[in-house]
Amino acid sequence: MNIVKNTFSIKDLENLSGIKAHTIRIWEKRYNILEPMRTETNIRLYDLENLQKLLNITLLHNYGYKISKISKFPKDKIPSLVNEIITEKSAKSHAISSFKMAMMNFDQTLFFKTYNDLLSEKSFREIFYEVFIPLIQEIGLLWQTDTITPAHEHFISYLIKQKVLINTEELQLKEPIKNDKIFILYLPLNEIHELGLMYLNYEILYSGYKTIYLGESVPVENLKDIAKYFENITFVCYMTVEPNPNEVNDYVEKLINQFEPKDSNDFWFIGRMVENINPKLLTNNIRRFESIADLTYSL
Repeated sequence: MNIVKNTFSIKDLENLSGIKAHTIRIWEKRYNILEPMRTETNIRLYDLENLQKLLNITLLHNYGYKISKISKFPKDKIPSLVNEIITEKSAKSHAISSFKMAMMNFDQTLFFKTYNDLLSEKSFREIFYEVFIPLIQEIGLLWQTDTITPAHEHFISYLIKQKVLINTEELQLKEPIKNDKIFILYLPLNEIHELGLMYLNYEILYSGYKTIYLGESVPVENLKDIAKYFENITFVCYMTVEPNPNEVNDYVEKLINQFEPKDSNDFWFIGRMVENINPKLLTNNIRRFESIADLTYSL
């Protein structure tokens, strides 16, 4: 059974390309750049070939090519021209488009090829910040607008996690060079969005510290046990959807109260839910961060 979503509405094309549906209709009518199918009720539907073509046209258009000129190119001219003109500026956009196509087709080969092409020019850290983070943000919007299914999101997230794990393992084989504190990374109970925490683990290891990675859905009570084995702990808690906004402050207070005031521990919070933390709870050792880059800068 074919599980790949292979037909798209004009709204899907708008969400995936960033080109307004109204503009797509004009390009289609005036320049015949796409060849939609029609339902019995005359609704436009587009296949994967049309999607790929529109993504390539979008890059060329952003690069300065006029639609009137693009529309006159032979069929094989557009993808070859895209490959020829990719520069530092446009490579990020092209890579994101390629990753989106890999996601839509559940195409692991395209994902790995795109990643390896990037890796020949950039470090893993540059790829994550410049390409993966914008891609993840776009995927979140695509999921919210029903352009993609949860299966698409899980597929691409798993492949990105693979790359994070491979690069993390390389760092774990090295001895820490900073021993003044240790980082414990975890997600709160019922929180399963792990990718951001996994990358933070990589960044902290990259900075030379030792980390203990506990992963998803960790009860607060379990964290106290770790203090029996380590001192000068910095707990890093990533809150994406849990705890809910009304429970965030209670959660922070419950976590802090697990430990004695004399304990030299720090508590760092990051993720969408941290905006709900009462500023009065924040001290020198209780901090919240707006982004991965913000936290990394503090290492």
